[in-house]
Amino acid sequence: MNLTLADLKKGFKEAGYICDDSTALTVFLTLELKKPLLIEGAPGVGKTEMGKVLAEILHTALIRLQCYEGLDETKALYEWNYQRQLLRIQMNRNLEEEQVKEEDLFSEQYLLERPLLKAIRALETPVLLIDEVDKCDPEFEAFLFEILSDFQVSIPELGTVQANQIPAVVLTSNNERELSDGLKRRCLYLYLDFPTVEEEVEIIRAKVPGAADRLAWDIARVAANLRRQGDLRKKPSIAETLDWARALVFLSKKRLDGKLVSETLNLILKTRADQDFFKAEIGSQGIEDILKQGKDGG
Repeated sequence: MNLTLADLKKGFKEAGYICDDSTALTVFLTLELKKPLLIEGAPGVGKTEMGKVLAEILHTALIRLQCYEGLDETKALYEWNYQRQLLRIQMNRNLEEEQVKEEDLFSEQYLLERPLLKAIRALETPVLLIDEVDKCDPEFEAFLFEILSDFQVSIPELGTVQANQIPAVVLTSNNERELSDGLKRRCLYLYLDFPTVEEEVEIIRAKVPGAADRLAWDIARVAANLRRQGDLRKKPSIAETLDWARALVFLSKKRLDGKLVSETLNLILKTRADQDFFKAEIGSQGIEDILKQGKDGG
């Protein structure tokens, strides 16, 4: 589909994905130039969500490859269905038919597509989300070069498979390790940070329409303050603040106070160490002070 920058911005807004003009422009250029988009940032800032929303805007399939240490070509690209191959050999042997030829066993009917091959062979342009690419080994990262450069793969038994359509590719990284220059050269680059208080209020309004205006501002302010705490091991993600907002709406709460934050702390701080830090360094009174400082802004 021919998507204009205005269409893309409108799509983000309708999907409740709040982003600035620079981010929208970078995504638009990614689609126009048919280049992969590498998004870096802390966990929970909306990197994976970008791929999901983009598929929604484009009205196309989302194909996701979750990266992890030890990921190899057979899990990401393709593998042969060895059980069916062995069954075919056994059936022929039992029926005393002619021995199965190797080229019959390594035909497309025995091929198991994994995310990369599925994206390349898709008849309609999909969104290929390569999630947390920094978790995979450098060797696998190098393997991605051929995919991202030429959008083709080599299968020894079948030959070279070229893409029917160049997929829209989104790669995400939590910066757990430095990615290679070779990968970065093949991509447009986008860094996503946690939203400002004002942006997070917009996100809450879009995703949790039942939240009172004052409650949305209180949640955004508390979340922003917690993220500024350098001693927290896991800063609250946008998804966690949205879950918190939904829970508070379910409890019919219209605003926050120190006691309520302490009682629902497990919804936004997911480690015992972070909860202990909150109780020792912030506490209910600290929350009251945060809310008091911003009460005129909501």
